[in-house]
Amino acid sequence: MTETLTISARFNGPPGSGHGGYSAGLLAGRLDAEEVEVSLRAPLPLERPLSVNRVGEGVELRDGDALLAEAVPTELALEVPRAVSTEEARAASEAGYEHWTANHPFPTCVGCGPARGPGDGIGLVPGSLGDGRFAAEWTPDESLGDGAGRVRPECVWAALDCPTSAPVANFGEGPPILLARLAARVGPAVRTGEPHAILSWPLEADGRKRHSAAALFDSDGRALSASRALWIELRPR
Repeated sequence: MTETLTISARFNGPPGSGHGGYSAGLLAGRLDAEEVEVSLRAPLPLERPLSVNRVGEGVELRDGDALLAEAVPTELALEVPRAVSTEEARAASEAGYEHWTANHPFPTCVGCGPARGPGDGIGLVPGSLGDGRFAAEWTPDESLGDGAGRVRPECVWAALDCPTSAPVANFGEGPPILLARLAARVGPAVRTGEPHAILSWPLEADGRKRHSAAALFDSDGRALSASRALWIELRPR
């Protein structure tokens, strides 16, 4: 029997399509690997069963014959900087709110869209630390949990997505960027109702390709999870 995966309409990124990080996390959960890389090939339909096919060590996500995404085990090979405190992250989020929301290209994005209310969206607002890095405070809502106080892994993936856009985004001064690939390591349990800090930083740029990374810390400064992302700047219309 073919395995299927359905992306809930709550977890959209751009209007009408699945949030990249959340969808990548759902697919990564089909692999028995600590570190997984997911490549997104096409917009991800919502509220429709999509087929998950085993291919070698990885899996493919398809809508009929159309390839939507691929997931494979990987090595993150990421050097995580020192932690920022939840207080520092909260101050950055508050200071950066107007800048982040003023020209947001996808205001209904579940991860960081300003049109999503508390308890509906994940509520991430990355703010600049003034040195190229960004930080966001995140207290996960109980609706993102597994019923035992732990945030579901796919929701941690979602939280490790949007912040990576902040160091490489155009903020209304150029075309929007879209997530093309996300690799992540989701480690010790992230707890609902507890404050966390997410730090993001740029890695490199190559034309329209923008590479960046993020790490999630608990209130004691322990690195719980990390991600590496590839964003693609859309061609000007």
